[in-house]
Amino acid sequence: MTYAETYKQGVKVLEDAKVPEAALDARLLLEFVCDTNRNTLLVHGDREVTDAEAAKYEEVLAVRAKRIPIQQIMGVQEFMGLEFAVNEHVLIPRQDTEILVEEVLKHIHDGMRVLDMCTGSGCILVSLMHYSNDCSGVGADLSTEALRVARSNAEKLLSAEKSVEFIQSDLFEQITGKFEIIVSNPPYIRPDVIETLMPEVRDHEPMMALDGGADGLDFYREIVSGSKEYLAGGGMLFFEIGYDQGEDVKTLMEQAGFAEVNVVQDYAGLDRVVYGTYL
Repeated sequence: MTYAETYKQGVKVLEDAKVPEAALDARLLLEFVCDTNRNTLLVHGDREVTDAEAAKYEEVLAVRAKRIPIQQIMGVQEFMGLEFAVNEHVLIPRQDTEILVEEVLKHIHDGMRVLDMCTGSGCILVSLMHYSNDCSGVGADLSTEALRVARSNAEKLLSAEKSVEFIQSDLFEQITGKFEIIVSNPPYIRPDVIETLMPEVRDHEPMMALDGGADGLDFYREIVSGSKEYLAGGGMLFFEIGYDQGEDVKTLMEQAGFAEVNVVQDYAGLDRVVYGTYL
């Protein structure tokens, strides 16, 4: 069977399974299996697919048809121009979170110490260290499995001179020292909303990275309160938030003594980041 014929067959399998963006996923999985790129379908569609490739393609299509995220099947996700390893133990890095990283990069300076709370795959901290100079970072997470992924990503994506460590900690429990920047993409989804999410997220991403408590604000309250002990004078706290949480998180920070609290929108015009300075 040719490459183009195999692709068309893959599209049908995923469409029958009601997988969103079936055509895109069928192409990406075929490229993953055959070690090809998007030009292959356009220019070399008559290329013969080997029996081994066809068998592997059927296998990954069957997995995707069960609504397993394609990133978990392929084991990687691009974020901030870097390729991060992911699995079922970490939240898959999303483009929305790049807004958070970009905001921090506007305020980071050489020599700063950065704490990434609820680090997950490490995508936020590793990206910040990659695109800054002479900074050091600490990533904290309760999940040992997530920390294993984060450490692997740091080893793969950061040069040896970059100073970064990952600590198993229930929020600030095992954290020591002061930081110029604390950044977090904490769990912020309400339980009643989790039930409405796509199966890829609801059933296959770690619940502890999603559930933000009854009103979605539990982790914001704890991090805002705890961060004051760990921020250096004039230090900054940055959060990713849900689209409807901007004013609530802004108020939490202002009530805790943070100044110049700003809410930043994403490219869709939705509230996505809140940050402020602790004086």
